[in-house]
Amino acid sequence: MTRGPFGRPGDERITLKHGAGGRAMRALIEETLAAGFLDGKADDLGLAALDDGAALRIGDRWLIVTTDSHVIHPVFFPGGDIGRLAIAGTVNDLAMMGATEVMGLTSALVIEEGFLQADLRRIQLSMQDTCREAGATVVTGDTKVMGRGELDGIIINTTGVATAQTVVTDAGLSPGDRILVTGTIGDHGIALMAARRGLGLEGDLRSDVAPINDLVRRALSAGGDAIVAMKDPTRGGLASALTEMAEKSKVGIVIEESAVPITPVVRSAAEMLGLELFHIANEGKAVIGVRPEAADTVLKALRSHPLGANAALIGTCIEEHTGRLILDTGFGRRLVTEPEGEPLPRIC
Repeated sequence: MTRGPFGRPGDERITLKHGAGGRAMRALIEETLAAGFLDGKADDLGLAALDDGAALRIGDRWLIVTTDSHVIHPVFFPGGDIGRLAIAGTVNDLAMMGATEVMGLTSALVIEEGFLQADLRRIQLSMQDTCREAGATVVTGDTKVMGRGELDGIIINTTGVATAQTVVTDAGLSPGDRILVTGTIGDHGIALMAARRGLGLEGDLRSDVAPINDLVRRALSAGGDAIVAMKDPTRGGLASALTEMAEKSKVGIVIEESAVPITPVVRSAAEMLGLELFHIANEGKAVIGVRPEAADTVLKALRSHPLGANAALIGTCIEEHTGRLILDTGFGRRLVTEPEGEPLPRIC
């Protein structure tokens, strides 16, 4: 067997787990895709940081840049579609870096021959509506068409740019800091799974996909410098986001299971399907690390916003168990590991 770079087998093939948002994907990015790219100026935050975007110093402010590609199936799902997902996902990645005022977005579409123009118009209108919600707009783009069978429907890539006075990374946690989540978890992944597999579950099961930059703006206004870390728990869910934050910050995180907001229908569906709720993707939520003295103030600000009505304080950072996520069930504690693969591929 031939050996590739970094001592890995040269003929190892990419699998779905490499795009699932967990440890396998991070290893692929760190060891292959990000290798060799420089961060630029010494104070810039670039690809090597593996954060939600890059931060480039421009005078006394920061230019935040992020990009994302969207391959969701089905294209239309309860609560949204690929167009809403593309805009909201990019706006939210900017917000996670502290940039809530979007300067502009790009949109590049790769479309399969035979894709319905009516569906394309529906997606485009959804993108417009989501831009209005976020106070953003698409300023440039690109379109390519591939042959029938060479692509499964449509892929959308979006890039966003914004400026920020202060950058918020995902690596600023310290022992004693509190962890907040802005709402119920698992809504997106369970809604997609139900739609794809025709589960017919009772209850209002809808994706949470939404631009949350205004919600984050309210939190930053209330918490200021006391907000020390943010991340959106998309692929890999809460477990992947919090484990990555813990590893980078060199802290442990203890989550109180009873404090984590989950809708009854999502909890029931996860139990029925044997899924770990903390592995399920979200598309309209944020995890926020806050200094303890400001936690209640930030929580109150989040709950005053329609998208943060179910926000909750769910955990605390500790010195022990560095890089680990510990779940306190009320009857004991257990380790929550990152998912090796996404339980539902093509989730975003």
